[in-house]
Parts: sequence; structure tokens; C-alpha cells
Amino acid sequence: MELQLPELSFPLYAHGPDGHWTYEDGTLTGRAGARQDRFVPPAGDSLEPASDAPRLLGTAPEGDFQLIARVTVGFAAAFDAGVLYLHVGEREWAKLCYERSPDEPTICTVVTRGRSDDANSFVVPGSTVWLRISRTGSAFAFHASTDGEKWTFVRVFSLGDEKSAAAAQVGFLAQSPTGEGCEVTFDRIELRSGAPRDLRDGN
Repeated sequence: MELQLPELSFPLYAHGPDGHWTYEDGTLTGRAGARQDRFVPPAGDSLEPASDAPRLLGTAPEGDFQLIARVTVGFAAAFDAGVLYLHVGEREWAKLCYERSPDEPTICTVVTRGRSDDANSFVVPGSTVWLRISRTGSAFAFHASTDGEKWTFVRVFSLGDEKSAAAAQVGFLAQSPTGEGCEVTFDRIELRSGAPRDLRDGN
């Protein structure tokens, strides 16, 4: 499946289980099925994801950029989430999540280098938040916002080597690791050239 959103300069392609992705009037909608997730447990022998989740991805533009979306999640079960997703290799990817973790809607991040880490950032009551992935030089940054204007720094990190990071794919993911499914919508989608001037000053 291929989708071309007018807000983006690159096409998006579906990966993983069927996310029933649709786009209408500026809103992208996807749905995770029961117990769908993308996470490699940090403990244990397996390097395979514990499950898999629907993703819609495209190759990011060259150079620094910002991918922004307002995310609304139909929270029902623990760890339901809407996600901006970054992929540089089969075992190197990252998620910026608006997740019920486990009882309150929370900004969470996962960076996978073979195995996944998992970190909670801050609670955002309700069902809607703004998320942003940026590439800044050879690094990537995650931010979140309650209004799309003032951004809270969440994380900066490197992922992959210089070649794979330059060819990174970015896009959208829906997950429902413990539940029976979760619908997620992304609107106010925007692709900006350049990175934030300062990762920590709210701009």
C-alpha cells in the first residue's frame, strides 16, 4: 500500500500488519489490532520483536528536517499508543509515543539497537498531543507539545551509522500491546526543513 500525503514530499508505504490506513481532509487514521506492538525486550535471548505493529513509512528528505503531527489516541488498554516512528535498519529504530503507560497518557520513547530501551517522560492528560521528530546533523531529537507552539525536549540520540542515518525512514505507527486494538489519528501534519535552533529552548 502506498499513500502520498500533500503535506509530505515523499510517499508512505505500509509495513507490518494491516493498519487500515486512510487519509481524508488532512487526517491520517490507522488502527492497531489486538496485542500488536513493536518492541524487542531488553532482557531475554530473542532479538526479534515481541510482536509487530502497523507502520506507514517513507524515506526522509536529505539533511536536517522536522516531522510534526498532532496525535489523538483512542486509549482503551495499557500501552495503547500513537507513535511517530524512525527506522534506519531492521534492528535499529525508535519510537516517540503518546501512550497509556499504564494508567495515564504519557510521552514515552523507545530506542532499539538490537534490543529496545524504554523510558517515560511526562504525563499529558486527555487524548491529544503534538509530537515531533527532528534530524539535526548526525543525530535525531524527539519533542512533544500540548499546543504545537511550545515544545518540550524529550530526547536526543544517534542511531545507525552515518550512511544509514542519512537514509532514515520516518512515519507513523499504531500499537495496542495488551489490548484488543487501538485507533489513532494524525493531523496538522507538517514537514519542515532544518532542525530546531536550540533543542532545549522550547522553539
